Amino acid sequence: MGILDTIKNIAKNRSEKSEKFKQLQEEDKLQSMLEERKKSANRRELERFYKEEEEKEIQEALKKIRKDKNKNAWKGDFLKGEKNMSKNERPILKEKNIFSGSKMPNLKGGMFFK
Repeated sequence: MGILDTIKNIAKNRSEKSEKFKQLQEEDKLQSMLEERKKSANRRELERFYKEEEEKEIQEALKKIRKDKNKNAWKGDFLKGEKNMSKNERPILKEKNIFSGSKMPNLKGGMFFK
């Protein structure tokens, strides 16, 4: 049963990776808790204030970028470099109809049955 063993090994490797990841997350969480407890209350408050200010700046920048993208999409600026499909170099209406007078069979009735 080579296929089943291979599938079991893949599942085992995935579970080992997820366990390692969970352990590392737990260690990181404990480390950050330890660092936070070593800081003074004023330091924690000051850092929280800086984080809030940074988040506000990020949100404002994202809002501005989204607004600009939306405005450009409505203007159609992204199409400026493209050729206009309605303006064709070849005047199609002035060309000869290649299907008129051709020797194509008459398809009215009896196409499949005689």
